[in-house]
Amino acid sequence: AWYVPCLASHETLQELCRKENLTCKSIGITNRSLKSYEVEYLCDYKVEEGKAYYLVKWKGWPESSNTWEPRKHLNCPLLIQNFLRDKNEYLSRGRGGKAMKLRNHVKTLKPAIADYVVKKAKQRIALQRWKEELNRKKNHKAMILVENTVDLEGPPLDFYYINEYKPAPGINVLNGITSGCECADCPAEKCCPKEAGFILAYNKRKKLKIQPGLPIYECNSYCRCGPDCPNRIVQKGTPYSLCIFRTNNGRGWGVKTLQKIKTNSFVMEYVGEVITSEEAERRGQFYDNQGNTYLFDLDYDSDEFTVDAARYGNVSHFVNHSCDPNLQVFNVFIDNLDLRLPRIALFSTRTIKAGEELTFDYQMKGSIDLTSDSAEGLSPSKKSIRTVCKCGAMCCRGYLN
Repeated sequence: AWYVPCLASHETLQELCRKENLTCKSIGITNRSLKSYEVEYLCDYKVEEGKAYYLVKWKGWPESSNTWEPRKHLNCPLLIQNFLRDKNEYLSRGRGGKAMKLRNHVKTLKPAIADYVVKKAKQRIALQRWKEELNRKKNHKAMILVENTVDLEGPPLDFYYINEYKPAPGINVLNGITSGCECADCPAEKCCPKEAGFILAYNKRKKLKIQPGLPIYECNSYCRCGPDCPNRIVQKGTPYSLCIFRTNNGRGWGVKTLQKIKTNSFVMEYVGEVITSEEAERRGQFYDNQGNTYLFDLDYDSDEFTVDAARYGNVSHFVNHSCDPNLQVFNVFIDNLDLRLPRIALFSTRTIKAGEELTFDYQMKGSIDLTSDSAEGLSPSKKSIRTVCKCGAMCCRGYLN
């Protein structure tokens, strides 16, 4: 299904709910907030007759219901802390990053400052809601966090989180298997990898032991082995808590790990909408004009299908390119043995420290298509357009294509 973002603001929806006496948890209207007042965020500040007042946006109430309240009436230390931090951040930016505070005699905030703190408060709420949504939809235990300390950008409006491939209309090839291994203790003589003509991909510590380019065959839903089988890794989902964060060098969103990741460990899958190569060609021309793309060619055995993670995807949608990446692409087969449709798994190439950004090379074989393939049929002038690489690696190639 295709979705269209709601064009009405939360404030408009809140007002409609109140008029009809309806509740809606996603926009802050609960039975409690219909009858009570809770501070959602602080909008402005002033001093009158020596007393400090804050302009309060009440949770579940439209902005037309905002009121000025004395400091002593407010029991929301965290929101006051956020307000003061956002105000000081705005002032610091105006002085090239140097800390600056309002003087004691200043009795009102300038409109530009008040506007900024309101935008930051709304962004904070929107990112919190997005984080909650991502964690509701994910199918793995590890947490997903969201962070933006760089600008006022909020959640992407046209992105929908999924956990597995989403076939485009008309694609009917994601067929399941009907048999599995009979191993009581994998890997045995006729375990899944050996049946496919390959070795087991993991060692006893459940770390990858095969070279790039070789496929991974994991045990599937028909196998006799249980969930603790050492040949069930990718199918269990991301084992590490990750953070989608806003980069400070113009690369948009990125992903960093919140935990240490050892070498040759599974980190995440690359999922999206499965489309034909012909459809990928058409979309690729449109994406090229925008200067980005999320097309990932499934070219392990043929080039019949492509994964497009532009609108549908998981955390991997936000992983940036690097010419010196810490993730490597591998083709995986679990419940679908169609060689045209491998699952795409990203494994660590080295030890990755907690807080380090995760990256992979968009020009790896079988990786995201940012090359000339999607420019065929375009004019020579458009073919020559190159995307500058901002990865910052010592071995940076300078361009993504």
